Amino acid sequence: MDAEVRARVALVSDLRAGLDAGQLFLVYQPQVDIATGRIVGLEALARWRHPRRGLVGPDEFIPVAEKSGLIVPLGRWVIRTACRQAKLWFDAGIAPAFVAVNVSGSQFRTPLELETTFAAVVAETGLPPARLELELTESALMDAWVEKRDVLLHLRESGVKIAIDDFGTGFSSLEYLSRFPVDRIKIPRCFMQDLGGGPGHAAVVKATIGLGRELGLGVVAKGVETREQLELLKTWGCREVQGYYFARPQPAEELTELLRRGELHPMRPPAPVAADGTVHPR
Repeated sequence: MDAEVRARVALVSDLRAGLDAGQLFLVYQPQVDIATGRIVGLEALARWRHPRRGLVGPDEFIPVAEKSGLIVPLGRWVIRTACRQAKLWFDAGIAPAFVAVNVSGSQFRTPLELETTFAAVVAETGLPPARLELELTESALMDAWVEKRDVLLHLRESGVKIAIDDFGTGFSSLEYLSRFPVDRIKIPRCFMQDLGGGPGHAAVVKATIGLGRELGLGVVAKGVETREQLELLKTWGCREVQGYYFARPQPAEELTELLRRGELHPMRPPAPVAADGTVHPR
């Protein structure tokens, strides 16, 4: 236990220093229209290149950031960095409809700071607010709606899109969903992994797609890695997907040429993916 505590404290210290030293960077994973292959959006994902440990996966450093409170400055950096890059693509005429960033529930505990950060970033970058999508988990969205409703409404009124990330993994309420200022719901990767293994996950995915359609919400399926998954989603009426079957998360400089083409078609086969999200070449 002592060793675990020491390691966690060291990681917090390293992460704080890494934020100041510019060790973190963003990669972007395309979201694709199934019918046309058109890139409809990008999700910005944080990565950390540690000077001694190499690439530290988000599954390791994001929970540490949440517990230590570093998720607030980290989230502020993600929004600013993603918006700056999106504005460069926008000015070049190759930007997708939006860039999505994940927002922690912790960031809504200081709602004035979140609104101020967003207003400052929009003013600084000149990015139209409609080009940004904020992704929140169900529990974070519910907490924000109950306690910080004005913040969500102000952001939505400014033009920002709101998405529910990993829909179905939290304590969702259909009554809340019908009243939330939400544009899209995202089906989590864990549901996609076992589509062929039994009726459970398949039923949830089909129901989510149907629910989104009835409520007039966009639906994007995450973690699409096989042709079989894609064909099932097409059969059930899902229109947008995200996953290694189409593209791995890429640095902005690698993605720029892809955005110029504007379309993305499946990779066969997808590259193997490590637990930290890195891709191993074959």
